[in-house]
Amino acid sequence: MAAPADPPPASGVEPLSGAAIIAFVATTDLERAHAFYGGVLGLVRTEASPYANAYDAGGTSLRVTRVERVAGAAYTVLGWRVDDITGAIAALGARGVAVRRLDGVEQDDDGVWTAPGGARIAWFEDPDGNVLSLTEPPSGDTG
Repeated sequence: MAAPADPPPASGVEPLSGAAIIAFVATTDLERAHAFYGGVLGLVRTEASPYANAYDAGGTSLRVTRVERVAGAAYTVLGWRVDDITGAIAALGARGVAVRRLDGVEQDDDGVWTAPGGARIAWFEDPDGNVLSLTEPPSGDTG
């Protein structure tokens, strides 16, 4: 069961409630990252500089930023909501992307874990080892 929604701020000021999110992910090699995010995932690059590539990720700006060393995270840093996770896994697999298997997580033959609320989730990695995910919401969930 989902937690109840937070009440609105007492001050009535919501400085970021209407602002668009910009997502960030790190890479040590912008060209290699572009081959993945642009070539494999099919995101349109909207900006390129010596410091970052920017992509349109379904209306959200994704900045893939060059760093000296990626600080690896064992958790998802970026994820996509998909309508058909099995189809998305197959399409990514055809482009050489493998689903990540997690110790202690019961995943089906396709590598999908079904969360207690019914969402179906699979994980994969970019060339820098950033953990990315796909989430298919439970049937009837439109938000």
